[in-house]
Amino acid sequence: MSNASPYHIHKQDVRDQVVRDRVAETGFTIVYVNLVGGQDELVFDGASFVMSPDGEITHQLPAFEEALGFVDLAEGEPLRGHVAPRLAPEAEVYAALTLGVRDYVTKNGFPGVLLGLSGGIDSALTLAIAADALGVENVRAFMLPSQYTALMSREDARAEAKALGVRYAEIPINGIFDAFLASLSAEFVGLSQDTAEENLQSRIRGTLLMALSNKTGAIVLTTGNKSEMGTGYATLYGDMAGGFCVLKDIDKMLVYRLARYRNSIAPVIPQRVIDRAPSAELRPQQTDQDSLPPYPVLDAILEAYVENDMSPAEIVGRGFSTDEVARVTGMIRTSEYKRRQAPIGVRITSRSFGKDWRYPITNRFRDRLV
Repeated sequence: MSNASPYHIHKQDVRDQVVRDRVAETGFTIVYVNLVGGQDELVFDGASFVMSPDGEITHQLPAFEEALGFVDLAEGEPLRGHVAPRLAPEAEVYAALTLGVRDYVTKNGFPGVLLGLSGGIDSALTLAIAADALGVENVRAFMLPSQYTALMSREDARAEAKALGVRYAEIPINGIFDAFLASLSAEFVGLSQDTAEENLQSRIRGTLLMALSNKTGAIVLTTGNKSEMGTGYATLYGDMAGGFCVLKDIDKMLVYRLARYRNSIAPVIPQRVIDRAPSAELRPQQTDQDSLPPYPVLDAILEAYVENDMSPAEIVGRGFSTDEVARVTGMIRTSEYKRRQAPIGVRITSRSFGKDWRYPITNRFRDRLV
């Protein structure tokens, strides 16, 4: 049988079981041939295989690459051939992201990509994936520091670009930020500083990156992850401005695992980027956990609610506090209007935000936990 079966984590196990059921039902050898390549948010991973009438996989082609295999039969049954080993979980996801980026950029005719480097782990991982997918000559990185950008962030961004060999430049935004504040001063008079000033910085960066994209033709890769997109911890027309979001379906804890995996191949992400507390650096001493629950808790609730379609009450039954579940699911629900305006990105779970997640922005439904 031939198929166009898109990838998600554990998808090969699902295919194996479906084919094993058909083999048991028919008693026939089944040759399962799958498409390879990326199309919009979907990645088709190939990994074609042959299963004998007794349920044994006799041939297995590699995943995420085009390959040709031959099957010899004896009295209608396949003789055992090459069985490509399965990839480790992080290697599998990294290969899916790389293939998804490569095919989206090249099949749509973009001459390359550019992105903003913050010195944080999300942009560092995105840069590594882009370089591996497209070649360093087709990737440009920009650090856009403000007065709140730590020195170590600038140092780490430079180190990331140098380790990968991509073109790198710094464009400070202090003067632009001050000009915006001056223009708004009459309207902001008497009002305390809040997220309006923080988001201005992100929107300045988005505007500059889009200007560079217009000038060069390169597409902007955004660097937000699934934990941020799920809870709305992102700025419309700021860090969400771009054409493709590489980590859109990657939660924060998986970001860390993928960074460690990439560094096991070659150290391109400084260790202190992995070790330090994540921060948007839009105000003094800011960390993500000022606004979000701890990422292990957040990601577990997000997975249960979005990917496993569990109710808040069922999630509480797993041992999470009522307050934590109400907070996270509430943020997911109220951030839908942002996600509708976000660029697409590679799908690697069974349910990503986008076509898999159809939730109305305007609705009066509320989950009850008590």
